[in-house]
Amino acid sequence: MEAAPPGFDYNPSAWFRRVRFSLLAATAMLIAAWMSLYQFELIGGVWDPVFGEGSEKVLTSETARQMDRWLRVPDAALGAWGYMSEAVLALVGGTRRWQHRPWMVILFGIDVILLGGAGVLLVIMQGFVVGAWCTPCLITAAISLILVYMAYDEVWACMKYLWRVWKRTRSGAKVWRVFCGYPLDVAEEAALPRGAG
Repeated sequence: MEAAPPGFDYNPSAWFRRVRFSLLAATAMLIAAWMSLYQFELIGGVWDPVFGEGSEKVLTSETARQMDRWLRVPDAALGAWGYMSEAVLALVGGTRRWQHRPWMVILFGIDVILLGGAGVLLVIMQGFVVGAWCTPCLITAAISLILVYMAYDEVWACMKYLWRVWKRTRSGAKVWRVFCGYPLDVAEEAALPRGAG
């Protein structure tokens, strides 16, 4: 049986949860990669069942071109890279990575939050700056928000665990060691439910 963090009746690092997350991130990656092929001019168009030519207007807008000049890569390609990193980071580590690899869970959380924020920002820019809508872009932005929701509990469990280590030790050095994945007896005690250790 997989160990649940204190305060949880399930394990947020369980494989079935992380595999579902990874599959959803991979779906968003494929959609973003398909849009990036259009931005790289490797395909002639982007199918949009809702807004017609809206996707092409968004992907070739002056805003998209400006981002391409700043980032040196089309924004859809950057999104595909981000979703791929989420899919990979979701699968790294064991079922107790909230305890044994806190740095990995926090890195995973930062990646998910940044991509979710970027998705929301790009949707706002579609409506208020570009003046057109892109169905595949809206789908990937919605997936980004779902991924933030799906990742929240594991990141929260990890942060609560590190907080319990801090409360027991009042030592930044020991919290840092636990964050980096080095085992300490006090960290094992902090991982137990109240009254168990």
